[in-house]
Amino acid sequence: MDFFYKNLPVLLISGLLASSCAESTPTGTPYLSGTRAEGNPLGQGRNEEETSLVMKKDTVSVWEGDGVRGTPSIVISLSQQRAFFYKGQTLVGISNVSTGTDEHRTPTGDYKISQKSKDHESNLYGDYRTPDGQLIQAEVDVTKHPKPPGAVFDGADMPFFMRFNGGIGMHGGILPGYAASHGCVRMPYPMAKIYYENVRTGTPVRVVR
Repeated sequence: MDFFYKNLPVLLISGLLASSCAESTPTGTPYLSGTRAEGNPLGQGRNEEETSLVMKKDTVSVWEGDGVRGTPSIVISLSQQRAFFYKGQTLVGISNVSTGTDEHRTPTGDYKISQKSKDHESNLYGDYRTPDGQLIQAEVDVTKHPKPPGAVFDGADMPFFMRFNGGIGMHGGILPGYAASHGCVRMPYPMAKIYYENVRTGTPVRVVR
């Protein structure tokens, strides 16, 4: 683990090189090309409606960790909007992400996965609906928007939720191409599923600038 963090700038630079210089592979450092044609299936949403234009053009998200041994760990770069997945000393995955806004930041620091919840729903953000499911008010924050009489709160879907810092975690969601969440780390759904399946409670997560 210390190897990764001491050499993090080199590893992140390798990730940046992925999208612009996939022809050559640096020697002596873990490297994934991360370059895919438009329509990369690992960058998609669950359906057309949940796939942004940015996600449709995802050329970054990549996974090459099947069959690779080693203790898992994740490094999330806020400046690059990337989540890097390691097994032992090998970089095996890169995912586009959307982290917290200036108002709702994703704090930097060292954490560990404390909970996994495949079909998680937010208890703070979502929609108000009628009992039969009709939309009353969309994208509400229950701490700011009082629930109308007779309404039912429908929490936002946060599939493949990997909690690592209080209410903050990684999960599948829509990526607009910039930091746009309430603090969580949104990932394309296929990548969220892959990361979910390859972490366990206690997996280290480091969030860096």
